[in-house]
Amino acid sequence: MFKRSFSQHSSTTSIFMKLISDFMKPHRGLGSCSFFTSRAASYLQNACEATFDSERSEDEYADVEWDKLSFGLVETDYMYIMKCSQDDEFSHGHLNKYGNIELSPSAGVLNYAQGLFEGMKAYRKVNGNGFLIFRPEENARRMQMGSDRMCMPSPSVEQFVHAVKQTVLANKRWVPPAGKGALYVRPLLMGSGPVLGLAPASEYMFLVYAAPVGNYFKEGLAPINLVIQEENHRSTPGGTGAVKTIANYSPVLKAQMQAKKKGFTDVLFVDSVENKYLEEASCCNIFIRKNNVISTPITGGTILQGITRGSIIEIARELGYQVEERLVSVEDLIDADEVFCTGTAVVVAPVNSITYKGQRYKYNCGEDVVSRKLYRSLTDIQMGLVEDKKGWTVQID
Repeated sequence: MFKRSFSQHSSTTSIFMKLISDFMKPHRGLGSCSFFTSRAASYLQNACEATFDSERSEDEYADVEWDKLSFGLVETDYMYIMKCSQDDEFSHGHLNKYGNIELSPSAGVLNYAQGLFEGMKAYRKVNGNGFLIFRPEENARRMQMGSDRMCMPSPSVEQFVHAVKQTVLANKRWVPPAGKGALYVRPLLMGSGPVLGLAPASEYMFLVYAAPVGNYFKEGLAPINLVIQEENHRSTPGGTGAVKTIANYSPVLKAQMQAKKKGFTDVLFVDSVENKYLEEASCCNIFIRKNNVISTPITGGTILQGITRGSIIEIARELGYQVEERLVSVEDLIDADEVFCTGTAVVVAPVNSITYKGQRYKYNCGEDVVSRKLYRSLTDIQMGLVEDKKGWTVQID
């Protein structure tokens, strides 16, 4: 279905990449380098990135059946990599061809799950003139918060946003046509250095790759069906539930797979203390509506503070709804008029039903539901269909 093609790079590009590689090698100790080396690497990096862009046609599209896009991995052209040591700061990164990376078997991320990830989407502007990404600074700040919890150095907000922009531009032919999907951008921060005893890794890698995607759930924009999981929990008080660490996601796979085998779209988790307050689904936050009041579980250290979640709260209040961040019980959920999920991947997904203790509860999913209004308001901003009065989008030309 997908065909991958790479531009044939000139010998000049190869020389640039070789020089960058040589200059970026550690000098005078791991992660440090002379002023001359840093400046030279920066100049060569910028020249190389410009060469990458000039080698592809402005109007070129990858060979993709855009109408059949799902939320799956499609290998693109380039990824962005930046490294530093435990006691240093990130300085210079560079674009590499997309491909496998080399890690020690004793890397911190492999042995102790010392890793974080973020996710965002880049959209092609309707007029075809450039691309838009949504609130990347918030992703950068969330990664910084998570890196502190996971004992890792983190890129600055400026470095993070620069890396995302470079990744989008280098893979611009993979950004779907307007209305056909988005380029999903995945920044990763990981302990790449070797470590045997339980301790922070000695070296860290910040990596950004991207892939064109369609709808996250197989139902597309159709309402989804959830089941409440009481036996397994996503997080515990004092843990890392509020951090976007890789360690939070594989533990939900068993419950998610069991739910899908029974015909459900995803799992909705409750708290691990009283087993009665809603937390979130496997990969998205949850909202309920009763009359004119919209409620969502207060994060409190066990729930991820989703960027889409925060944006929807702000938009809903501007539309005149009362929005509460509070403890939301299963009983509140059962009594709700409407339920929906939010997240970068799912955007805003209306919920058709939730099953709890074998009982199925259905919700309003008609054309006039609030979630559809919120979806339109949010995506109009993300795709540049309306004026962005909030300054949430960043344009990439």
